Amino acid sequence: MARSDKSKKAPGKAKKWLVRGLKIGLVGAFAGLVAIGVAVFIAMQSLPDYNSLKSSPNGQMIRVHAADGSVIVSLGPSFGRWLSYDQIPSVMVDAMVSTEDRRFYMHPGVDPVGMARAAWVALERRGSGRRWQGASTITQQVARNIFLNNSYSWGRKVREMVLAMALERKFSKQQILELYLNKVYFGGGAYGIDAASRKFFGHPAQSLDLPEAAIIAGLVKAPSSYSPTADAEAAIGRAGVVLDLMQENGKISATDHANANLDGVRMAPEPPQNSVRYFTDWALPQLDTLIDEPNEPLEVYTTIDLGMQNAATAAVKANVSNGMQGALVSLDRDGAVRAMVGGLDYVTSNYNRATTAVRQPGSAWKIFVYMAALEAGYTPDTGVTDEPVTINGWSPRNSNGRFAGAIDIRTAFAYSINTVAAKLGVEVGFPTVADMARRFGITTPINTHPSMVLGTSDVRLIDMTRAFASIARKGVAVTPYGITKVTTADGRMLYQHQDDTSRVLVAPWVAAGMTDLMQTAVSTGTGRAAQIGRPVAGKTGTTNSGKDGWFLGFSSGITTGVWVGRDDAKAVPSLYGGRAPAHAFADYMKVAVAKRPVEQFETQVTLPEWQLEPDEEAYYGQPDNGMEGGMMVDENGLPIDRARPAGSEAEDGEEAAQPDPADRPAPPRLDQQWIDNVLGRTPRQRQPAQQQRPENP
Repeated sequence: MARSDKSKKAPGKAKKWLVRGLKIGLVGAFAGLVAIGVAVFIAMQSLPDYNSLKSSPNGQMIRVHAADGSVIVSLGPSFGRWLSYDQIPSVMVDAMVSTEDRRFYMHPGVDPVGMARAAWVALERRGSGRRWQGASTITQQVARNIFLNNSYSWGRKVREMVLAMALERKFSKQQILELYLNKVYFGGGAYGIDAASRKFFGHPAQSLDLPEAAIIAGLVKAPSSYSPTADAEAAIGRAGVVLDLMQENGKISATDHANANLDGVRMAPEPPQNSVRYFTDWALPQLDTLIDEPNEPLEVYTTIDLGMQNAATAAVKANVSNGMQGALVSLDRDGAVRAMVGGLDYVTSNYNRATTAVRQPGSAWKIFVYMAALEAGYTPDTGVTDEPVTINGWSPRNSNGRFAGAIDIRTAFAYSINTVAAKLGVEVGFPTVADMARRFGITTPINTHPSMVLGTSDVRLIDMTRAFASIARKGVAVTPYGITKVTTADGRMLYQHQDDTSRVLVAPWVAAGMTDLMQTAVSTGTGRAAQIGRPVAGKTGTTNSGKDGWFLGFSSGITTGVWVGRDDAKAVPSLYGGRAPAHAFADYMKVAVAKRPVEQFETQVTLPEWQLEPDEEAYYGQPDNGMEGGMMVDENGLPIDRARPAGSEAEDGEEAAQPDPADRPAPPRLDQQWIDNVLGRTPRQRQPAQQQRPENP
């Protein structure tokens, strides 16, 4: 009986709590509605009149200056004629509403259906790192563009929603659409449909037809991705989506859709561009991390030297032909980018091969192998043997097909002897070489297979140039930068670059030894075409079958990297690092350093005490962190499970397929006397430091 009484009381108690919860929920909801209503009323009272909204600031003007202060490009808002609602083609209105906010005429400024959909998508994408799907209405976009900014926060979103509902209460739907269509950003600096129509099609917006309206409406989602001047195919593809939405919403018929000839739309020609746009496209996005000023006009002062930039463009064009592409990056001693060429023609292709493309560096990679060896105790005069070697079934070959026998480290590097690089990789450990590359700024994945010593990991030109610049700076880290300072139009300082010299990557004697090796490579070895009549240190690089040619080097405080190849990675006959890339380097550097004093390299340094009496393990011990078969590691040194594609050249070693005496000339007589004669040294001058130390008392 007692159990029965308890079972009767339990449902009653649950019902009581349910009712109480509903009451609390209703009261909370009512209080929330009242709060929203009050917030909307207050916002509505504070809104300016319509004419004030029409004249509100729109976008941000940016003037970009070269190193000499001259203006190289002006970016920012381009305004066309303000069109009243009745002057805007109805097809343009329908295209925009169908694409951006199909329930525009039904909601009060905020779309509950769209918000529910966005919440569901956010739930599905939780933890994936993907961006949430937007649920902003046209009215919310107007509120954000005029009163707020594009930062992502709950506070900004709530303010945006309140302002959107206030706008809907104060102004008509037609007025809101008029504001939106005259102020929204369409890319290329064009704000409003009239500016966009004139920029992309060369005529006023009043004469827009259906295909043109579809293209313009498709730009709002991602102006840079769908810009018809940057990617006409993407713009037309997006316009097809707009036409589908218009038909789905009943704004056009199936016949109208079929008759809309997107391929027949004639684009207005772009004004001439030059290669400096590769630089501005790379540098200006960094403003988002340097300053927080979304409204005031900006004066951006950069590192680019127009004379050096013109010389770089001419050098690349003069040495690249037959369907090939070329790229060049030139850094001052502190990392300032003085010239950047991302391709032969910016208008034809704005893809920046200097900062974005990843290609195999070939023998240019050997700087990391030899620096690891120098750090482990080798010196430029250390004796090695060029002989057949097999590592885990891989047998590297020299480009001349011969073996020189007993030589020293300096000679092996100068003539880019593959067998010695492989043996050094075993001695120091392939992960140690990968760590050295990471230390010097290589950001792409690095494999630790034995063939990695010959440059089989993809790299970016700007990263490799940065590594060479850090060697030129005696082991101090160099970070490429393009912006020196940013001010407002009235001169208020917002940002000024500060050079950081605190990060030392290797000891000065390691950098000096590496410079010694690279100077020999240019004086007598594979980089002889890079000579410019003053001291140059550098290294060539050529990948299998002539797919990539590299030369990187430095002189008189300027470090320059050059890459030549095809975008489709097809082999190019007779493409070697010691030919076109080295010639382009020399053509450019003769101009770049012409007004700079000649600087001799500091290659004679005192070795540390621990190296004066090296123990046996330092030279002959087991490789550091060696491991069977090798692996891929990411920028944090963590393993990457990445299968190597079949037929990969990683099996063959670099420069093995097509021997070329011009790029890999065999020394006539590889002995120390010959090297001393070429470098103008006496045997006493080349005595290693450990042989010159005083005797113990």
